[in-house]
Amino acid sequence: MMDVPVDELPSMVFKQVAREDLGEFSLNGQMLRVFIEFDGKKSISSVSGNTGLDLSELHDVTQRLLRLNLIEPVAKPVSLADADFFRFLQNQLALAVGPLAGILIDDALEDMGHTRNRFPVNHAAELVDILSEDIPREEQRVAFRQGMLNKIRQFRY
Repeated sequence: MMDVPVDELPSMVFKQVAREDLGEFSLNGQMLRVFIEFDGKKSISSVSGNTGLDLSELHDVTQRLLRLNLIEPVAKPVSLADADFFRFLQNQLALAVGPLAGILIDDALEDMGHTRNRFPVNHAAELVDILSEDIPREEQRVAFRQGMLNKIRQFRY
């Protein structure tokens, strides 16, 4: 059984667990409303709005449903960076280090255990930090980081 910290709850999605003994559970009205809302797609904020429960109440009900093994968290799909991201990254890095930019990117990706084809966007800022260490001039390093962080925000990574 997992214990969900209150601060992580808003970003989570839950789904019902298929159980043959479901009819043997006695749920109060509040628990039943929340259980029905957990369809594997709705965010906690949607569930909160639909049930009228605040985050604290929803946390308590969610913990009880988890203990009863009636719900489980849905794994979030990992978004991958696209070719546009890597094109922009390589162009920006090339402004600071020249034609070695592509090699530096591939080496950093390999060190991180990723490839261009399978790079999770939630690691974009980390990649930028690693690559910025290869930029010798401070002002270029700062410009590279700033430009990339703005692009990451634009891409909504």
